[in-house]
Amino acid sequence: MILIIQCAGRKRSDAGRLRTEQGKSILFVADPSKAPSDESDAYARPDDPSDTGPTWRERLKQYNAAPGDNPLGLCRAFELYENPTYRRLVHRFGLSKTYVLSAGWGLVGASYLTPAYDITFSVSGAPHARRRQRDIYRDLCLLPDDVTEPIVFFGGRDYVPLFCKLTNGLRSERLVFYNSQHAPEAPGCVLKRFRTTTRTNWHYECANAFLGIELPDSRT
Repeated sequence: MILIIQCAGRKRSDAGRLRTEQGKSILFVADPSKAPSDESDAYARPDDPSDTGPTWRERLKQYNAAPGDNPLGLCRAFELYENPTYRRLVHRFGLSKTYVLSAGWGLVGASYLTPAYDITFSVSGAPHARRRQRDIYRDLCLLPDDVTEPIVFFGGRDYVPLFCKLTNGLRSERLVFYNSQHAPEAPGCVLKRFRTTTRTNWHYECANAFLGIELPDSRT
């Protein structure tokens, strides 16, 4: 079984960043023109050309493919986000069976080295962070093409279209949890309603229930 969980806005404050050749750190956002002024950082979209030519997404792929150390201190995807649910999933199912659906980078493995970013599908996101469904991204999909194991997705309605797009064509059965009164559009997927009064970040509660963990409050 493969577990996929959407990304989160709350990330580690010490998360590493990609840098320009001159050492300027990059914070990835959906719209750099709307980002707050900050002389210490530069802003970019993942698919913008970097200062060395390739896009930043290509630079990240090269960084992950390079053998040896992690000089920029990038976090593995499951360690980038503050909520402990990501680490619980890895503890139970392992690195190779856990994936994160990132609004900035796409579908990446739990161990994929991922830089700090501020990109979300959430309608409540800040203007610089809000990614819209019509925006063009060259999202990664690091699931093997020949995967046949069942896939379970924990994520909000805004993330379901990207999940469906990146997993379309796989032979695996895909289970999508949802908590709204009306099921989301998820062609080819099995839909299962998770009933809860939690509205914000309900998917953490869902994932923990799937793991058999009961928490007094899983919305953090």
